[in-house]
Amino acid sequence: MKLSVRVFLGFFLIVALAAYFVLAIFMQEVKPGVRQGMEVTLVDTAHLLAEVVAPELEAGNLGEGALGAAIQRYRTREPRARIWGLPKTGADFRVYVTDAKGSLLFDSEGEKPGADYSRWNDVLLTLRGQYGVRSTRRDPKDASSSVMYVAAPILVGGRISGVLSVGTATSSVVPFAQRSERKVYHAGLVLMGAALLMGLGMTFWLTRSLQRLQGYARRVSEGEKATPPALGGELAELGEALETMREKLEGRHYVERYVHTLTHEMKSPLAAIHGAAELLEEELSEADRQRFLANIREQDERLQRLVERMLNLATLENRQALDRPQRLSLPELIQGVCRTREPQMALRGLHLRLELPQESWTQGDPFLLELAISNLLDNALEFSPGGGEVLLRLEPMGGGHLLTLRDQGPGIPDFAVDRVFEPFYSLPRPSTGKKSTGLGLRFVREVAKLHGGDADLLNAPEGGAEARLWLHTRFT
Repeated sequence: MKLSVRVFLGFFLIVALAAYFVLAIFMQEVKPGVRQGMEVTLVDTAHLLAEVVAPELEAGNLGEGALGAAIQRYRTREPRARIWGLPKTGADFRVYVTDAKGSLLFDSEGEKPGADYSRWNDVLLTLRGQYGVRSTRRDPKDASSSVMYVAAPILVGGRISGVLSVGTATSSVVPFAQRSERKVYHAGLVLMGAALLMGLGMTFWLTRSLQRLQGYARRVSEGEKATPPALGGELAELGEALETMREKLEGRHYVERYVHTLTHEMKSPLAAIHGAAELLEEELSEADRQRFLANIREQDERLQRLVERMLNLATLENRQALDRPQRLSLPELIQGVCRTREPQMALRGLHLRLELPQESWTQGDPFLLELAISNLLDNALEFSPGGGEVLLRLEPMGGGHLLTLRDQGPGIPDFAVDRVFEPFYSLPRPSTGKKSTGLGLRFVREVAKLHGGDADLLNAPEGGAEARLWLHTRFT
């Protein structure tokens, strides 16, 4: 199972369980809460009416007094009230009064006096001085026919002379409970939907961030130029830790690899300098002395170029991105490089054919691009025969630019095709037989990668070598 699915399911399960338990408890408390509110109202009503009927009970005219007349008028009323959106159109209270023995004296529903109510809990408990309440079904088989009765003592002279009970059907408050349940249910659905959306958003953010870190780690492992993605919180710290680890590992491997290679490459010029110096200690003719001195100077210059190129390449390979890329015109930059090589081409009778568009813009480092193009052009000129032609073409390609340099030289030997971009690997120049530092093409490829592209060198079908440099166009 994918991490994104596991994260989402885990988050949603936690929220769903929490919401379920909260809603379940709340739903269980809705009906009891409504019934409790109804009971509180009945308690207050019963005690109020008990005080009203106390004088009538003492006078012995309970049925003929104000209570009976008020009850009759009350039962004919139509409240026409809307309570929380639900209508109330009739009277629901039932009121009855018993004497101190539990015998019925008055009933708002017309029950005949004399009935024995002494065993009903509301009357029985109240006559004992306790809180009297009962709930009775009108129809034993119908749970919705339940009626709640709350009783209050009628006090005459400080003693209980009777009981007044007030009752109402619980069905009168059921619509309110059902309405509350519906609202809670709908709110629960909204909560679950919001939790689902939040879970999706959190999962997308987390997995997207992890995918970006994974892509960064993969590019680093493949040797590509990569910068840690911009993230937040702990993931940003993880990205920084990965970058620090990469820098330390690359730095260690880089030093080990290049120190070994540089030491190997410096052996040859140092040996030549050492041999020439020993020969200069002997008796030599002036011509031989000058020849050995020239050899020392030549090897010294070679060492200097090697160290300089090595430092430049080391700096370039440790860069993961351009610092301050600029908008620049590639045709103008190429023409500027070509003008600096005109004296060299004139001495050897070389012809440079340019195929450049009038306008072609990119974003990059002009200094690095100029060095990369100079390296490619120098290679093409050095491997070209006298009087030959070098083609330099720039054309758009796949959201970027393709620079092609083709010479009419001997081409690349088969054994060297896969090695020309290796550090310190070089082929002898046809005109002099000497090798370069072997760092130029590696430098070109690193510049290309920093500009979102690449470089390669191959044999052209019509003869000679063809160098290609891709640059990706990026504007911010």
